[in-house]
Amino acid sequence: MVSSKKYDFLIVGAGLYGAVFAHEAKKRGKTCLVVDKREHIGGNTFCKKIEDINVHAYGAHIFHTNDKKIWDYVNDFVPFNRYTNSPVANHKGSLYNLPFNMNTFYQLWGTKTPAEAKSIIDEQSKKYQKKQPQNLEEQALSLVGEDIYYKLIKGYTEKQWGRKVTELPAFIIKRLPLRFTFDNNYFNDSFQGIPIGGYNELSGGLLDGIDVQLGVNYFKDKVALDAMAHKTVFTGKIDEYYNYEFGKLEYRGLRFDHEILAIENYQGNAVINYTEADIPYTRILEHKHFEFGQQKKTVITKEYPLEASTELEPYYPINDEKNNNRYLQYKNKASKDLVLFGGRLAEYKYYDMHQVIGAALSKTKKLFDN
Repeated sequence: MVSSKKYDFLIVGAGLYGAVFAHEAKKRGKTCLVVDKREHIGGNTFCKKIEDINVHAYGAHIFHTNDKKIWDYVNDFVPFNRYTNSPVANHKGSLYNLPFNMNTFYQLWGTKTPAEAKSIIDEQSKKYQKKQPQNLEEQALSLVGEDIYYKLIKGYTEKQWGRKVTELPAFIIKRLPLRFTFDNNYFNDSFQGIPIGGYNELSGGLLDGIDVQLGVNYFKDKVALDAMAHKTVFTGKIDEYYNYEFGKLEYRGLRFDHEILAIENYQGNAVINYTEADIPYTRILEHKHFEFGQQKKTVITKEYPLEASTELEPYYPINDEKNNNRYLQYKNKASKDLVLFGGRLAEYKYYDMHQVIGAALSKTKKLFDN
């Protein structure tokens, strides 16, 4: 009997997980239809060209990994530049290098040696190490002391989570990396960079030759879409897929305000964090610096954290005990389903880009090569 289904796979979501899955399936002779509710591919990695600058429309995406195979994999589609993430923190007009390193300690205290810096941190933190931390504030103070905590952690964290630090669980900050070297490289990974020409080059390469339909609300036409393929791969919110049967999973959201400025260089760095609680945005991005741009104008983006809702795009899962237990109910139900679930929203997990790609490669290898 000849099947009436046109595709082997319907893939819901044209972000990195869906694009990698589709590419790997196509390599093995499978047919795929990729649908996405947005009007573009690439998910949150999408770049919008403004004033000839690749603007990261959904916040900064800096690719970094220790996995050479994944680094080589993405570079097969587009060469990556040598961008190194070296953010700066602004607290009441004073600038501090991130992550916390010898440059930061010099800016805070004028210390010039690791021993001097360690002595101050030990002196400030030891008084908070006498009891088990009951919240994030107590945990952070026991790790780094008052100066780093109050200037560079407290306000930023309260904005990011929308809650007082004393209301946040201690486990959110299990450790705070302190570097006793003059190294402003935020990531420790061996490979780091930005695709030359923007992330659309990567997404486009992955989805080359694959049927893609944009502006498609999967849930409005679910029965007809599922009927087009032998199997569905779902990369959206797992709670939405099951119509919130066990309750809604909680996320933090973001709002992005993009602005074109008629100057060549606004802040001299791609990422500057604003750590004061009374400044409503967490950071300002200047996108041209991701690709060492020399354009006559510049584009900046202010990031405002907010509570996510059903209507707003979810960004950061709130992986507390309540939400994780709720997710496990969905995961258990999904394990009995014929649908394949993968990616940040379907797995209710904060994935970096290399982890999303790795998860998709692992899934397709297991599916097709075993």
